[in-house]
Amino acid sequence: MKVTVIRLGVGNTASVKFALERLGAAVRLTDDPLEISEAERLILPGVGAAAFAMHRMDAIGVRDAIVNFKRPLLGICLGQQLLFEESEEGAVETLGLIGGMVRRLPASIAAPAPHMGWSRLSAVKPDPLLEGVREGDYCYFVHSFACPVNEATLAVSSYSGAFAAAIGMRNIYGCQFHPERSGEPGRRILSNFLALPC
Repeated sequence: MKVTVIRLGVGNTASVKFALERLGAAVRLTDDPLEISEAERLILPGVGAAAFAMHRMDAIGVRDAIVNFKRPLLGICLGQQLLFEESEEGAVETLGLIGGMVRRLPASIAAPAPHMGWSRLSAVKPDPLLEGVREGDYCYFVHSFACPVNEATLAVSSYSGAFAAAIGMRNIYGCQFHPERSGEPGRRILSNFLALPC
């Protein structure tokens, strides 16, 4: 199994790489547009600001390679948010692969931002990405912005309201949580992604 992890400088690619290698994957870290275009499977990780990530994509010339990618693609955390059309964070247009706007989580005394810690997943519809993940399994989240629940949503979680915790449409997948830090459910999701047909 070969998988390419995009290196944007906005995420901890080392932990993602290590988690994939423990599953037997051959992992390539790259910011080269040609290597991204030719990848068997592609992972877009990220933490931080959407505007900076999009600026970085344009600076290294990888935006088109990601948008035009037709094999399995997984966005993690900020990477999932970048798959949508627009982010309220910096009022920036993102990749536009999934419809909808990413919005700031409403903060309160009971639910301060960022959302940091373990929260339950609740499946919305079956999908190979979630095979073997049980209803109510906990995954690890760190985020201040969240993706809308829409037709691409595979699973939701709740923090000041429901948001899309996992998405899937065509070849495009995403996890708002960090599967590489989410124990057995995260390991299962990464394994399922590696098993998707190219």
